[in-house]
Amino acid sequence: MLRLFLPPNLAAAAPRDAIPLKVDVDLSIPLVPAFLPALAMLQRWAGTAAPPKFLQLKRAQLRDLITALKDQPVFFWLNGPASPVAWNDDGLSGVSVFLKQAAPASKPGFLRPAPIASAGSGRSSLSESETVVGSRGSNQRLTIDGSEHYLAITLPSRESPSYDKMLELVKTAGFTLDPTTRRWWLRDRHKTLNFLATHSTRLRRGLDAEFTPNFEKNTAHLREAEVVCDATEARNGFNLTVALKAGNADEGQIRSAVSSNRGYIESDGKVYLLAPDKLQKLDATQRALGGDAPGTSGLATRRTHSVSSARAAAAQTLLEELAPHFQPPAAWRAKTDALRNLSALAPAPVDPAFGALLRPYQKLGVAWLWHLFRNALGGILADEMGLGKTLQALGLLSAVQLSGQAPPSRSASPDRRPTIDRIADSPAFDAAVPLATPLPVRDARGVSLVVCPASLVENWRRESARFAPQLRVFVHHGERRLVAVEAFAAYDLIVTSYGTLTRDRSLFEAADFACVIADEAQHIKNRRSQNAQSLRALRAKGRFLLTGTPLENSLEDLRSLFEFLMPGYLDKVPPGVRGEDRAWIDERLRAQTAPYILRRTKLAVAPELPAKLEHTLWCELTAAQAKLYQETQQRTEREFLDLAASGASEASLRFAALTQLLRLRQICCDPRLIPGPHASNADGTPKSNYADSAKLDAFRELLA
Repeated sequence: MLRLFLPPNLAAAAPRDAIPLKVDVDLSIPLVPAFLPALAMLQRWAGTAAPPKFLQLKRAQLRDLITALKDQPVFFWLNGPASPVAWNDDGLSGVSVFLKQAAPASKPGFLRPAPIASAGSGRSSLSESETVVGSRGSNQRLTIDGSEHYLAITLPSRESPSYDKMLELVKTAGFTLDPTTRRWWLRDRHKTLNFLATHSTRLRRGLDAEFTPNFEKNTAHLREAEVVCDATEARNGFNLTVALKAGNADEGQIRSAVSSNRGYIESDGKVYLLAPDKLQKLDATQRALGGDAPGTSGLATRRTHSVSSARAAAAQTLLEELAPHFQPPAAWRAKTDALRNLSALAPAPVDPAFGALLRPYQKLGVAWLWHLFRNALGGILADEMGLGKTLQALGLLSAVQLSGQAPPSRSASPDRRPTIDRIADSPAFDAAVPLATPLPVRDARGVSLVVCPASLVENWRRESARFAPQLRVFVHHGERRLVAVEAFAAYDLIVTSYGTLTRDRSLFEAADFACVIADEAQHIKNRRSQNAQSLRALRAKGRFLLTGTPLENSLEDLRSLFEFLMPGYLDKVPPGVRGEDRAWIDERLRAQTAPYILRRTKLAVAPELPAKLEHTLWCELTAAQAKLYQETQQRTEREFLDLAASGASEASLRFAALTQLLRLRQICCDPRLIPGPHASNADGTPKSNYADSAKLDAFRELLA
């Protein structure tokens, strides 16, 4: 069950892009599949693994939520929880109307918004914070009169919480007090316009100031400068221009006003105010789009950026608040809308029988992977363990195969399918022949590749045979390995291990794959490792990673993963970056990678699945194990001290320490894991008894 509670003061909260939302999710009741995309949005916005109980939304976010839950009776007013909010042709009755971006008004952009009405009740209402700031316990409000040439401000009563703030503000801004009228005056056009540019929004929305009819009349020609955006398709993505616009004022006038800290520009008989907070947002957006760290350049009032297709989704998020009227081209929307609203994803073209096996959230995952693949993008499927990442990856591979990525000539009948025995008898097969020289690149665009730990190779073969039997699979591992790239064309899917990929790197480098999927992505988190280097060397249209471990542990690990997924997508970190500059780079990294990471938790998408149960069973070492442990500890400590005394490097000492810890851990598990006479019989054969492993004895007893 899902219930979303909207605030009674929605009309006041919406213009501030600060809409509180209460979320009530009962996971004991099976959720309607249509709710899953909305829950995924809420978790992503809240940054939590479980559905949040409360969060604050922007208008655009609430619009996306309403779109995802169209016609579902899940929205309620907080002061009317008995009946859901009704739907109409325009969306959610009494709600959607407040979520539209305000059109340019005939009055100044900074002027007072429409009267605040209590949504759902029909009576006038202010939010709690505004009531406090306004006149609680007092009949005197903050009142502002004047024009562009002067201001006359009447402070609220001393009991008002806003009194001290306003008193400090008028004193700082150079106002003088008229003792007779108790009004604070500012008689200077330049100072007046700068004051309005800086503080008008705060006065109206934060301090609930009342502007007199005389002020409204005298300032009808004032406007707010706006940020405009324009995007056009380019060869490698889009050319995006972001600029500050003030009527018909030319670029020189705008730059002059900004550089001299003048808060206004005059053009065609109108005055355009330059709000400092808007200029700060424009500066931050320009730097983020251009990859400029703070302090490296001044504010660019107009700048054209080259935005790759992969960066379009992150750019759209940056522009959402800054330029709400931005209308990107159709190609831009095709690449970004689905990533920002998962409910808009088109289903992947999988076989109906396969699709019937998928749960709703798995269908969504396959559609997400398919969308990225079609747009030549990469992604990380980071669902929690147990949610079927392998099955979703097989769904993508099935869609690749069914969509015609494979050449028609390979649609052979089953009796023409090359068997392992046939391949083994052919010159293309060899047990383990190293490739000394790179092979010429051959077309394998209809073949996909899965790289996984050696322990999961058999699992991938078994799962493929069970869920996607139409895929022709070859397990390239151990003694059965291909040595000629031409042999790849006989299959739809090649499965290999990280170690085998590293050893046969030249072979795999020589092929152009349709799709490469790397399972257990933590194996390439170190960009300098052979696993990461071998994986990055592969050629493929689509690149994907699967991982059930959190990705937020190390941003450097995340950067390494994206070097494989989308090479060149992330800018390199300049050497020596620290402090605020490093924090800015890290935040930009999170924003850039977020659209290409899909993580769902079991609690959110499959609450009917049983929880994982963990029980720790303590085992005492056997006498033989304890003796071997002590002997190994003493011997390795002596070796470590001798190594240190010989002047070994810090890296060598660290490696020796890690080796010692590994050996001691192996002894605790099973002494036969480490080399030595204790693990073998007199004739050199491995010991077959289990008497020296307390853990194995305990496991066998528990299993029985």
